Amino acid sequence: MAELIRFAAANEAEPQRLPRNIEAEAAFLGAILIDNRVIEDVSIKLQPDHFFEPLHGRIFEQILRLIDRNMLVTPVTLKPFFEADESMRELGGPGYLIKLTADGAGLIGARDFAQQIYDLALLRELVTVGRTLVDNALDTSESVDPKGQIEAAESALYKVAEGEGETGSMKSFLTASTEAIRNVEKALNSGGSLSGITTGLNSINAKCGGLHNSDLVILAGRPGMGKTSLATNIAFNAARRWVREREDGIEESKGAGAKVAFFSLEMSADQLATRILAEQSGISSELLRMGKISRDDFRELSRASRELQDLPLFIDDTPALTIAALRTRARRLQRRHGIGLIVVDYLQLLQGSSRANDNRVNEISEISRGLKTLAKELSIPVVALSQLSRAVEQREDKTPMLSDLRESGSIEQDADMVWFVYREDYYELMKKPDEGTPAFEAWNEKMERIHGVAELIISKQRHGSTGRVRMKFEAKITRFSDLADDQYADARYD
Repeated sequence: MAELIRFAAANEAEPQRLPRNIEAEAAFLGAILIDNRVIEDVSIKLQPDHFFEPLHGRIFEQILRLIDRNMLVTPVTLKPFFEADESMRELGGPGYLIKLTADGAGLIGARDFAQQIYDLALLRELVTVGRTLVDNALDTSESVDPKGQIEAAESALYKVAEGEGETGSMKSFLTASTEAIRNVEKALNSGGSLSGITTGLNSINAKCGGLHNSDLVILAGRPGMGKTSLATNIAFNAARRWVREREDGIEESKGAGAKVAFFSLEMSADQLATRILAEQSGISSELLRMGKISRDDFRELSRASRELQDLPLFIDDTPALTIAALRTRARRLQRRHGIGLIVVDYLQLLQGSSRANDNRVNEISEISRGLKTLAKELSIPVVALSQLSRAVEQREDKTPMLSDLRESGSIEQDADMVWFVYREDYYELMKKPDEGTPAFEAWNEKMERIHGVAELIISKQRHGSTGRVRMKFEAKITRFSDLADDQYADARYD
């Protein structure tokens, strides 16, 4: 049996070496070159950077490119790409590719070799994280931030656990453009209006294309506008869509649903559940809380509860969470359950680090940056609710503006989209004149026209246009829905 190919390394004589298995890498590449179907049996997401020997990584990268073009990959078809490769020349030129196929032992254990290459790459990343952690922990300068170091270490360990580490920080344009084309294809297949996670409201989807990975969406409004109701509706709709897509056999990567994590710092988990049950059963949430329902209503409530028992909606109602704790919990939820959307209700109730607490503006800035960082790190959308300043109430025109975002301009700066919920009937109800007067008739006529109509004002959209979306709001069951005359429809999933 031919000896497996081995590379000499300058640090071979060192007592401690980074974990690697050059022979396994060579055997795995040889197996692919003998039978291209081997790569289809590899269930792990093996990347070129997972190979310890750089030349092996470049060979694997070229193999992936040719296979992606439906081309046959052999030492002959690979040869033109490595004739000028310096490392290949040191090993005798492109003939090294033929040496890789000299021993067919890799065909038997190709999957095991791939798993070992992947595992050893994670161990090397773990060594790097450990060294960095030790170096930072030994820093005793005045600017040292132990809690910040813990947060950074936890983030780095999360990336290693997800198989990313440092290899996930740099992407080629080919990788980025392929992902972009995938999103365009997804929008095309949905009828041209949805490329991200659905909000469940076709009018919003048509305007924004859904909720997109790595985006921070700020949903703001004055008290009573229905911020939490809309956020709850969106969370429920995304989770329900995920369930229905799995029932229909749609791949998760091609679907518009998502498992959802809802961080509720204002309401308890049972209060949020009551809202969702009220919406699905059609029973007033106020009557549910007071128990003023009939036996038939209770049976309808039980039916709705049974239908929703497997809904992938995770609620964390821990009060006074810090931004660091929220990020830790979000990472854990994605690692364990694969969540694809995070909702935070609401931003101003989160706490920053102890250093930022002495300045509220700095604290809010830290929180908004932390939420944007979380969206990018987990590559999922984050919807964060926000209060508005009282300046809105002091104006004749109550329509909210970006300058009304409370306490910090960094919220607007960090957000990819800023949405405002506005209900004109809420303010018009306060202007009710005496009945029987001409003013009352005019007021009543206007109320009939605007009652139950809400607007979603899109004041910032980094990747699209701004504008307004009109919706129907049913206050008793706290539900937002598309207006009846809306031109968009999604019969299977609405």
